[in-house]
Amino acid sequence: MKVVRTDRELECPEIDAGLRARGVELVTLPDGISPEYAEETVAEGAFALMIALARRMPEIGRAMQSEGWIWPAQSWLGRDIAGATLGLVGAGKIGRSMARMAGQGFRARVLGYDPHVDAEAMAAAGIEKACDLHAMLRQCDFVSLHCVLNAATRHVIGRAEFACLKPGAILVNVSRGALIDEAALVEAVLAGRLGGVGLDVYSQEPLAREGHLLSPLFGRDDVILFPHLTFFTNEAMQRLSDDTLARCFEILDGKPVQIRSHDPRLRAQRHNVAFA
Repeated sequence: MKVVRTDRELECPEIDAGLRARGVELVTLPDGISPEYAEETVAEGAFALMIALARRMPEIGRAMQSEGWIWPAQSWLGRDIAGATLGLVGAGKIGRSMARMAGQGFRARVLGYDPHVDAEAMAAAGIEKACDLHAMLRQCDFVSLHCVLNAATRHVIGRAEFACLKPGAILVNVSRGALIDEAALVEAVLAGRLGGVGLDVYSQEPLAREGHLLSPLFGRDDVILFPHLTFFTNEAMQRLSDDTLARCFEILDGKPVQIRSHDPRLRAQRHNVAFA
């Protein structure tokens, strides 16, 4: 028996162990589309959040809707991405796509903190490797999170890290909610230490206007709360459907299921699978 599951479902180790104990082959999606079904899409979403906050688009748009017109004033001043410094926490595929958009596209300086990616690989992606997270954060006008969630990265951005950020820095997270200590985030936002926050992911989903740790962030001009949909475009969904159908036809045709993931749990499988 073979089962095709999503990458998020694979985050449940009890499901994974139970399937393997029963001899069920497991493959994640997306597994082989190049580019992966949504890595560019999610990077675009992160960049959209960043530029919207930099140019104060949410609040200016709301003011136009209510007043019909607004005039230049200090309260509406935005900022350029060109010449600014973007810090990436995580320099995998999505992080590198974000680096290309900001660096090559907008002439930002891009720094990257990722213990698992060497300086040469980062340089090839237009990223200056930072070996110390706190030292990097002190230089950043923008920070975008693009790392996996594990014991080492849980709350990688917390009170100490917020204290390192420049006053008015903008923070974006489209990766995993628990990368941020959300209680510390609320404190930083309410204290006015950040220039803006764009979130697409949360430790507890869905959000709620009341009774949620992040409820105080609703209704703020300096916060964009997106409902975990930066992956959700026509093109990304088509790529996901194509990859799902390809794996299903392999199963129906009695062929080994293609696995391109480097997840060691998937790589440990030995029956009816083929590794790319």
